Amino acid sequence: MAQDGGKEVARDAMRHRLNDCIAFVKIKRNSVTGGKLPVIEATKEGPVMILYGLKTCDTCRKALKSLESAEFCDVRSEGVPQDVMAAALAQFGEALVNRKSTTWRGLSESERARAPLDLLAEHPTLMKRPLIDANGTLYLGWGSDTQTALLG
Repeated sequence: MAQDGGKEVARDAMRHRLNDCIAFVKIKRNSVTGGKLPVIEATKEGPVMILYGLKTCDTCRKALKSLESAEFCDVRSEGVPQDVMAAALAQFGEALVNRKSTTWRGLSESERARAPLDLLAEHPTLMKRPLIDANGTLYLGWGSDTQTALLG
């Protein structure tokens, strides 16, 4: 049940993200105003895929190179939308937090005991990478299972 709810939240997040980030925009004349005001019309071409990661992460770079149509979102500078992070936590649980990272080792015991969402909001580099949102389906990491699912 939790996975289905997580997928639903992820789909909603993707719909919201599509409204905010339009990949292709075309302008056409507005016939009502005699063509003076442009009307912006969004069209979606092909699958939408967002890769959340770090631009300095080798694994994220490998994934981005393989997924040519993916949009890259640097979690250090842009962050991950709260709804996407909540969906990822619902789907992947504690695996979303990278306990092998330098950031994790630098945290105190009291900080490590905090809720994962709060921790990831404050320290986005703690997230296991990459987190890939492919049309509302979330994938974590760049293992062979993720590669097979996304590349065929």
